[in-house]
Amino acid sequence: MDIEILQLLEGAQKSRGLTVIIDVFRAFSTACYAYGGNIKRIYPVGDLEQAYQLKKQNPEYILVGERNEQKPEGFDFGNSPSQLLKGNLSGKTMVHTTSSGTQGIANATGADEILTGSFVNAQAIINYIRNKNPEKVSLVCMGYSCLYPTDEDTLLAVYIKNELEGKPSDFQAMVEQIRKGDGARFFAPEKQEWAPAEDFDLCLSLNRFNFVLKVEQENGLNYLSKIDVY
Repeated sequence: MDIEILQLLEGAQKSRGLTVIIDVFRAFSTACYAYGGNIKRIYPVGDLEQAYQLKKQNPEYILVGERNEQKPEGFDFGNSPSQLLKGNLSGKTMVHTTSSGTQGIANATGADEILTGSFVNAQAIINYIRNKNPEKVSLVCMGYSCLYPTDEDTLLAVYIKNELEGKPSDFQAMVEQIRKGDGARFFAPEKQEWAPAEDFDLCLSLNRFNFVLKVEQENGLNYLSKIDVY
């Protein structure tokens, strides 16, 4: 198994084989919590206008996501797991657009199959890859708004690669590195409205969910399919 760690949009465009698009803070943690809250379906879209259009065509859909970390006008929720936990998602359909993760899905056109990546379902991702045993695995770290790499995404890629290769990882040391580095913004008082401290802990709740989210397509639209993995 050839495992490659790639970065940002260029990495998504270069990805081949079984591809994991990683966005820990917060897109693909948020998506897991949505399915944990019994959401019916998630449509990840790269374009904000497409999100608004889907809502216009389907008024019952909920809009979730961010631009510059903050909830866009007219959206029901920001890109925040703690916000979603306070809502009633059961049976609903969600359109999800973010500055990093959903952009990666849109750009990974050369991948054989695409999973989303977060610490909250890391072991399920690892088990899924082991079960599939593909020749090529691409771990794509989307970083901050696709602008620069971030600790949390790169460290998750390292964690998954280590596990697949039988090497140890010090998860607690990773958490502390993230807390002092790119995760420090979650503890800034002026950012609590859109980047609350509780999101930090929710996004780093290791192996909270035993499913993967796989990108499927229907009627020209990507959606995330929840697959239980044991």
